[in-house]
Amino acid sequence: MSVSVVIRTKDEASRLRLVLASLSQQSHSAEIVVVDDGSSDHTQDVLTEAKRDQNLVLLRHEVPRGRSAASNAGARAASGAMLIFIDGDTLAHPDFISCHVRAHADHAGLIARGETLHLRCTRMLLDPDTGTAMPSEANRVAALSPRDLDRLRVTRDQVLFDFPAIERRAESGLYPGAGPRLLQEIELKALREHSSCSVLWAAASGSNQSVARDAFLALGGFHEAIDINEHRELALRLQRSGHRMVFAEGARSYHLIHRSGWRDPLQDTAWEDAFHAAHPLPEVELLPVFWASLSPRVPFAQEDRIMSLPELEAAATSGTAAWRGALRAVLGLPARGGR
Repeated sequence: MSVSVVIRTKDEASRLRLVLASLSQQSHSAEIVVVDDGSSDHTQDVLTEAKRDQNLVLLRHEVPRGRSAASNAGARAASGAMLIFIDGDTLAHPDFISCHVRAHADHAGLIARGETLHLRCTRMLLDPDTGTAMPSEANRVAALSPRDLDRLRVTRDQVLFDFPAIERRAESGLYPGAGPRLLQEIELKALREHSSCSVLWAAASGSNQSVARDAFLALGGFHEAIDINEHRELALRLQRSGHRMVFAEGARSYHLIHRSGWRDPLQDTAWEDAFHAAHPLPEVELLPVFWASLSPRVPFAQEDRIMSLPELEAAATSGTAAWRGALRAVLGLPARGGR
């Protein structure tokens, strides 16, 4: 099966250099499509260097258009029968592509996600290879001993010649913390044990996900008004059109954490307006409630918490609109008119 890996990136040059190195070591060949979504750093220099050794398809948006638009542009430029989406700050295990290919060979008509891990050690580093600090962390990094700084670094030589040295420091979940780790455990359990669950789309991954290119293009790709949870919205459309959501066993990716922050979907909720407008469904309305249920700090009674995707499916079909509205009100979210 021919494969295209689509990387969407913006101002991640030093991390992108490592990501491209990880893709150069894959056990299965693939076309690499990189969409530079309006970077203002030295991303173009990194791509020029990488293109000397790798067969890259390069696109650039002079003005940033967002993750979804960048992904769609990459998919249109790709030639592979299968697309794998990954971010410019996320390393790929050497068998990453092979495991996605295997998942598609075992299951026809699907969308597959792999296992996401993160490298907390890089959070203070602007360049994980050289150990250069984020400007805001310069004093802390300068105070480290050379040995302690080496423990934080993820180098190109490690990516190319000693990937186990990277794996040993990886932790489960896209971000640090008990919440992201628990969410992934729940998502992977559902994918492995509840293949008929109607809300498996909620287990989609934004930076470790594969789909047949024809199916992706036929549905119009990612919803370009959504830049958080665009992967889940796409998976919902694919699942409702008959595609299966499965786990790509062994397809591991490693997020190179940085301190520039992340957009919390329970705080930055603009995505939900477009998502719910496209899919006015109870399960969409309850998605933030499910995520919030995983935190002991959110004041839900235990019986009101949604702690698995089968429970999300059951809650969505229960018809208790008042209960849904009350839980959303606790989170400070507007009431929705889901069926």
